[in-house]
Amino acid sequence: MKLWDKGFSTDKKIDHFTVGNDRELDLVLAKYDVIASTAHAKMLGKVGLLSEEESENLVKALGTIGKDIEKGKFTIEDDFEDMHSKIEFLLTEKLGDTGKKIHSARSRNDQVLVAMQLYLKDELSEIKNQIKTLFNLLMDLADKHKNVLLPGYTHLQIAMPSSFGLWFSAYAESLVDDLYFVQAAHKVADQNPLGSAAGYGSSFPIDRSFTTAEMGFDTLKYNVVAAQMGRGKVEKAAAFGISSVAATLSKMAMDICLYMSQNFDFISFPNELTTGSSIMPHKKNPDVFELIRAKCNKIQAVPNQLTLIVNNLPSGYHRDLQLVKEVIVPALQDMQACLELMTFSLKEIKVNPSILEDPKYDYLFSVDTLNELVKSGMPFRDAYKTMGKAIENGNFKPKRDIEHSHEGSLGNLCLEEIKQKMEKALDS
Repeated sequence: MKLWDKGFSTDKKIDHFTVGNDRELDLVLAKYDVIASTAHAKMLGKVGLLSEEESENLVKALGTIGKDIEKGKFTIEDDFEDMHSKIEFLLTEKLGDTGKKIHSARSRNDQVLVAMQLYLKDELSEIKNQIKTLFNLLMDLADKHKNVLLPGYTHLQIAMPSSFGLWFSAYAESLVDDLYFVQAAHKVADQNPLGSAAGYGSSFPIDRSFTTAEMGFDTLKYNVVAAQMGRGKVEKAAAFGISSVAATLSKMAMDICLYMSQNFDFISFPNELTTGSSIMPHKKNPDVFELIRAKCNKIQAVPNQLTLIVNNLPSGYHRDLQLVKEVIVPALQDMQACLELMTFSLKEIKVNPSILEDPKYDYLFSVDTLNELVKSGMPFRDAYKTMGKAIENGNFKPKRDIEHSHEGSLGNLCLEEIKQKMEKALDS
């Protein structure tokens, strides 16, 4: 069954190619098509395009379908092109001609748009919750281990003293930046496109403000052509949001893989969070973090994938837009999995409290030792040369009792200020 069926069949090869994996992806989106269809049925009754009884019957039948979806009983067989055709078939099977009336004043185009935007709103909201959960954990870890020092690196060479307090809270504050992008994507998705039909509106006297309120959208996408042009654009906004989160998680996963190495030995995890080797019995591999790194790197490519799909399309609908679904849906699922596993694993992290006792880290303190000469009155450039000569001649004696007191330094992490920044971002 196809919504555009006019009594002739499409070649099976064409059918297979054009449908693609829509049926599988639509199982994820079907819940949202029911939500939108319910609002649409209520609106049709409100404006008199359906009788009150017809509207109520459709809403009740859609509720039954929605429950089946929640229970995992909803399927889209090969006889149906997508979720829309299956849902309309079920309504017609149950209600007869009333079921056939559900498509009045809408197109599959705005059906897809509104279902996707409802889905994106939910997924981005869940990602925001996961970001906050990971943020809270990182801040707790920063406070717990704020006095444990570790080497800071530039060019992968030891540079200056850092701390686990700085390291954990650095990633926490980076998540605030990522949340700004996710919030922006949510705002783009929070505009109701239903009623734009095929992209040029409808001659029916529909009430788009009613469906906007009914589905919980913040506002309308007023211009019907702009609503249609949002397809691909709203998915790309979501992709930019999650790609920012992915960049943060990928970098942290890389740090963790390095720090777990025996060459560093800064951190460790319980055996049950690592994997082994098929031939080396001593191995405890950070596979979960390597996969987070790889999945997050894939996610960072998603905005570019979507750009290349929609890049040169003129206004109006084009079948190319079908492909954005198969890019964004798995990316959102991977993003949530990575956030979940990063949080799950970091709860069990163990830090090495005596890293800097190793004399190879003495040079971390060269800048702090140099600064003492400056405080005593020596010009900085002279102090720099003096310290350089001492290091070159093997006479360097590090000053290990360091004092870093400015905002954001290892002696003044500003954890409360970072928490306040996150709360403002969540409330915005």
